[in-house]
Amino acid sequence: MQIAIVLFDRFTALDAVGPYETLGRLPDSELVFVAEETGPVRTDQASLAITADKTLTEVPSPDIVIVPGGPGQTAQMENQALLSWLRTADATSTWTTSVCTGSLLLAAAGLLNGRRATSHWLALDELKRLGVEPTGERVVFDGKYVTAAGVSSGIDMGLTLLGRIAGDDQAQAIQLATEYDPQPPYDAGSPEKAPAYLVEWFRRNSRFVLS
Repeated sequence: MQIAIVLFDRFTALDAVGPYETLGRLPDSELVFVAEETGPVRTDQASLAITADKTLTEVPSPDIVIVPGGPGQTAQMENQALLSWLRTADATSTWTTSVCTGSLLLAAAGLLNGRRATSHWLALDELKRLGVEPTGERVVFDGKYVTAAGVSSGIDMGLTLLGRIAGDDQAQAIQLATEYDPQPPYDAGSPEKAPAYLVEWFRRNSRFVLS
C-alpha cells in the first residue's frame, strides 16, 4: 500500500506529521512525501522543512492520498499542477484524505462537491462556499473521503483510518506505541470551549475573513 503525503510551501507541519506517525506505521506500506519538485519544503514556521523524495508525477496512483493544510494552502487553490494531480490520484485511490485546510484543496479540485467534510473551524464557511456540506466534527468519513478538522486532528484521522484498514488491535497498538493519551492543560481546543475574546481575535485576524 502506497501512502502519499502532499507537501507545498508553508504547509503546517503537524498536519503532515500526525498522519505520518499513525498511518505511516501501517504494516506492509510505503509512505512517501511528494511535491511539485523534490527537495526540502518549508513549513509555515519556516525553521522546519520536510524533504519531498518524489515529484507528483512520479507518484500517479497512491492508495492513500493525504493533503495537509496551512497558510500556504491559499496560494495552492489555483495551482493546476497540484489540482490536476489530486484529481488523477483520486481516480484510483482507495482513500483520499485531508487535514485542516487541506480539505479546501480537495474541494478546489472538485472532489468534495455535495459531500460532508470538515476543516479548521475558521475555514468551515469557505468549505460551504466551495459546494461542500461543512461539519464541525473532528473526523468525517463520506465514502472514501476522510477529512480532519484543525492541525492536531490529523492524529485522530490517522488512527481512525488505520483502524478501518488494519483493525482495531493494530490501531490501538500504534496509539499505545506513540503514547497518544491527550490530557491538555487547558480546555480551549474548540471555539465552543475557548474564551470568547480569543475566538473573536482569531475570527478578526483569519485569512478567511474576506472569503
